Amino acid sequence: MLKQMSKKGFSLTIVAILIIGVLAGCGKKTEDATNGNSASPAATMKATDAPTDAPKKDELTGTVTASGSTALQPLVQKAAEFFMKDNAKVTIAVTGGGSGTGVKNVHDGVSNIGNSDVEAAADLKVGLVDHIVTIAPFALITNQDVTVKDLTIKQAADIFMGVIKNWKDVGGKDEAIVVIHRPDSSGSKKLVKKIVLADKDFTKDGVTQDTSKAVATTVGTTLGAIGYVDVPYLSPEYKVNALKIGGVAYSSDTIKAGTYPLYGTEHMYTKGEATGATKAFLDYMVSKAFAENPDVLKLGFLPSDLLKK
Repeated sequence: MLKQMSKKGFSLTIVAILIIGVLAGCGKKTEDATNGNSASPAATMKATDAPTDAPKKDELTGTVTASGSTALQPLVQKAAEFFMKDNAKVTIAVTGGGSGTGVKNVHDGVSNIGNSDVEAAADLKVGLVDHIVTIAPFALITNQDVTVKDLTIKQAADIFMGVIKNWKDVGGKDEAIVVIHRPDSSGSKKLVKKIVLADKDFTKDGVTQDTSKAVATTVGTTLGAIGYVDVPYLSPEYKVNALKIGGVAYSSDTIKAGTYPLYGTEHMYTKGEATGATKAFLDYMVSKAFAENPDVLKLGFLPSDLLKK
């Protein structure tokens, strides 16, 4: 009898131990789940459903519009191309229209940036912030059939004012001079008027073109033509010659030395202080990395602080 009871007691003890073990295991699983050691379906769904293209913290986004100077346009377009490669969520839209248009656009809030070859007019300048980004050498250009390779400032002024109308009067062959102009809103025209014509008026004869590229193209296809562009448009594709001025060709050295007079300080205006993507883009425009890029050097623009060195 005692032996049977001992066996029964032993069996009950084993069962009790097993039950305690099972309960302890369940408790541990509950505790692990509460402590986050196993992901719940809801948590997994939330992580999976998170948008993968959401901007990262401090990542630049938005659209920047820049309009105005067609002389400065090649440099701004090149900067936009590089900048957008490094900032995939930013769009830079660059258009021309002339310096006057660019300044008016930024003044009126149509563009984020107004590009200009010359300083903004006083009535539009109020509230604008001037960002000087580069120095642009300009050149007087002729059709390749013109034999004259050098003009004094006075000779060039007389041609653009219509006083001299034949190339033979400045040492060339007997050939009529065709002047290719820019519109009055053009900063390039204002620059040449100030430096070459001493603020006197251009002749009304000739052909007017809306862009620097159109001037280069027209000069290159018109016999006896003369015009003015900045140096990116001296590319062989336009088939033009760049004239020396007073025996001096343009270069960074001759501009720095003050012996070559025809160049402009290029401005990019904003309405108030630039912020966000606009500020980042303007900072990039004057960065060493951009200025020293081989594709940028080919354009011929010079550092904005060249004359301070």
